[in-house]
Amino acid sequence: MNATSRVLLVALLCTAAVACSKKVKEAPPVADTTPPPVTQPVTDDGLYGPEDLDTDSCLRQRTIYFDFDQDTLRPEFQAAMACHAKYLRDRPTARLTLEGNADERGSREYNLGLGERRGNAVSSALQANGGSAGQLNVVSYGEERPVCTSSSEDCWARNRRVELNYSSR
Repeated sequence: MNATSRVLLVALLCTAAVACSKKVKEAPPVADTTPPPVTQPVTDDGLYGPEDLDTDSCLRQRTIYFDFDQDTLRPEFQAAMACHAKYLRDRPTARLTLEGNADERGSREYNLGLGERRGNAVSSALQANGGSAGQLNVVSYGEERPVCTSSSEDCWARNRRVELNYSSR
């Protein structure tokens, strides 16, 4: 057998092998029969959620300042009290600690008492706006936790405060 015949024979065998091979049919694409996820329309029911503590400007105000030697709430903080009271009404599992503070002037005992009276003033304002007393806890630190340590009126004014700290949202 000459070389040409051999090449033709090999080509013929390869063609036959390819022709005789089993053809694999591709499966048609499977249609997705799962229903699309049901999304609830966003409804603004007016209720506060835990995410609002960080996004709502009224709820982000968590420091209430007081005048020198005073334990009465200043009028500019009434709106914040209403917002926090509404949050407490909307979220019955929320817990709020009111941390009363004072500046460095006065004795340690006096400042502890003043911090407690300031915390109680904020607690009363929250309850007057519909907050529950069971959700509130008042703690006084007196002059022990200053945010500013210089001896100036501006610094002392920043230390006369009640901080609102949510422990459960």
